[in-house]
Amino acid sequence: MIQLPCIEPVFRPPSEARSLIIQVTNGCSWNNCTFCEMYTQPQKKFNHKPQAEIEKELAAVAKMNIPVRRIFLADGDAMTLSFRRLQQIMQAINHYLPDVQRVASYCLPRNIKHKTVAEMAELKQMGLSLFYVGCESGDDLVLERVHKGENFDSSLAALEKIKAAGAKSSVMILNGMGGKRYSEQHAVNSARLMNAAQPEYLSTLVISFPTGIDRYQQGFKGEFEPLDQADLFQEMYWLLDTLELDSTIFRSDHASNYLILKGTLGKDKERLMQIVRAALEQPGSVQLRPEWMRGL
Repeated sequence: MIQLPCIEPVFRPPSEARSLIIQVTNGCSWNNCTFCEMYTQPQKKFNHKPQAEIEKELAAVAKMNIPVRRIFLADGDAMTLSFRRLQQIMQAINHYLPDVQRVASYCLPRNIKHKTVAEMAELKQMGLSLFYVGCESGDDLVLERVHKGENFDSSLAALEKIKAAGAKSSVMILNGMGGKRYSEQHAVNSARLMNAAQPEYLSTLVISFPTGIDRYQQGFKGEFEPLDQADLFQEMYWLLDTLELDSTIFRSDHASNYLILKGTLGKDKERLMQIVRAALEQPGSVQLRPEWMRGL
């Protein structure tokens, strides 16, 4: 296992479990989302790592003669770096680790607002080809309540720019984000956003509050009521029912999910909806993840 210098905690998507993680930034430059507690510790105040340190780490990995096929650029906001800095990082990766096949990063929609399609395409040609975009919701009211700093249009613009550059996007939607009052509009408008963007990958997680719900409730002015298990299944049904995707790999198998769903949308849409219907109408007929196994 390769261990590089980092400021803990470091987070990565589940699919990057076997990737080399290079911490090119620390924390998140936005860090206002009320649902996110990933970068709230004092040591996670946002900053970027100097290029010389990144190259030193890459050189050290190269000397190990360990095959590296995938790299994930941490932390939560690497794409906030300028095109020039990202270009330098990718040049260094290609120099020291020429066998790398894919580089990925988290990406807030605002991160690429001022990057051109041509610049994004150049980064893609250099290997930065997959972006994990936390849209969370396609509903403007819900996004405003959670202080996301994005809306339907800004999220769609980012996803369209990624696609125009020839890169791929993996989008995450948070199940339960609107609470009971806004559950249906959260699901329907999230599906509308995905229909317009047609991402290559789509996943859902269930919103969780490991350190308490008070901060989240402030944005909703106290009207947020968490979804119970049946409510979560109903919201998933609304989402799937509204989705009209051509060829998107769909996963709802994160540890936070009770109901594990996997497929390709749209060919597996009806099969997945049948599973959700069964969970709603015939409790006990579908295997669920036990409460003790759930987590972030």
